[in-house]
Amino acid sequence: MPDRRRLSVLVGVLVAVVVATAYVLQSVFATVFLAVTVAYVLYPVRQLLVGRGLGPRVAAAVSTALAFVAVLALVVPLGAALYLRRGTLFAFLGQVPERLTVAVGQFSYTLEFAALLQTLQDAAGGLAFGLAQRLPALSFKLFLFTLVVYALLIRPARLGETLLRPVPRQYHDIVVAFHERTRSMLYGIYVLQAAVAVATFFVAMVVFLVFGYDSWFTLSVLSGLLQFVPVLGPSLLVLVVGATEVVAGNLNQAVAIVTVGLVVVGFLPDAILRPRLAHIATDVPASVYFIGFTGGTLSVGLVGIVAGPVAVAWLAEAVALLSAETDVEDRHIAVDDWATGSEGPGAGSATSPEESGDPEAPGAVEEPD
Repeated sequence: MPDRRRLSVLVGVLVAVVVATAYVLQSVFATVFLAVTVAYVLYPVRQLLVGRGLGPRVAAAVSTALAFVAVLALVVPLGAALYLRRGTLFAFLGQVPERLTVAVGQFSYTLEFAALLQTLQDAAGGLAFGLAQRLPALSFKLFLFTLVVYALLIRPARLGETLLRPVPRQYHDIVVAFHERTRSMLYGIYVLQAAVAVATFFVAMVVFLVFGYDSWFTLSVLSGLLQFVPVLGPSLLVLVVGATEVVAGNLNQAVAIVTVGLVVVGFLPDAILRPRLAHIATDVPASVYFIGFTGGTLSVGLVGIVAGPVAVAWLAEAVALLSAETDVEDRHIAVDDWATGSEGPGAGSATSPEESGDPEAPGAVEEPD
């Protein structure tokens, strides 16, 4: 048996070292965190490949290559859409009036867009230059991401044993419960949401092409990415496009794109695919997911898209475990009170299950017919 006191000291040292390391390497912490979560999701793929006869290193390499391709598939279309269609973006911003007067009865209100338009134009103009400046750092982070995913997938069982070893055996079920909740949430983010986002991209591409928008590819990419934004989703983009048509005086086009877009782009992909893929992740309430997404993004930036919902999932799991433990303790107290014949305030005399006549009571014996 290991010395528990020595083990506790080593656990404390490990926590302190992890905190210090996270502070020193905070510039790449988001990259490492995302790599860990991706390795979490890719573990079944790695196990499937090993079961098909591939070696651990080859299976880890193939799984890592899938993650690398997935990241490129997410980043490259967005970057290409913003860079290649920047002229269309500038033209779109130029069509928006500097001010808009909204009149309702005898009251009117003027909305000023001049400062916002200037900010957006400056940001769009400096986007390409900023990306070029950060290209070396982005390349290094992509390499680090790939390396961490591969390292975690080579011997994942050893990592699990290392994490469980300092935990007393009677608490292993708590660790497993958090593991299951984390895996379910990550599957919901990476697999379920990604599948819905891809379907939304293709549906939006057809819709915007039919309605004759020149920037159909950019709008389709944005629609797919907005599927990761809970509650609002691509419906937000559809409403923005409709508002732009209203400002331009195309009321019929605005009504058509909003009506069709909200149903076909904003609703159908999610309604059709989510029930069919619900078996890969537990049902997470949209309100809870939205709180985690918003709070995480505002607190820690883009990594909060994943970290926020995971933190909320851990909180929900901790509450569920505490509730279940409290319920068990209450049942034990009730059984002990009955066994000792003790009476609580306002309670009657202790009655055995057989005397109570309740067939559902613990210990009740059901008479044969």
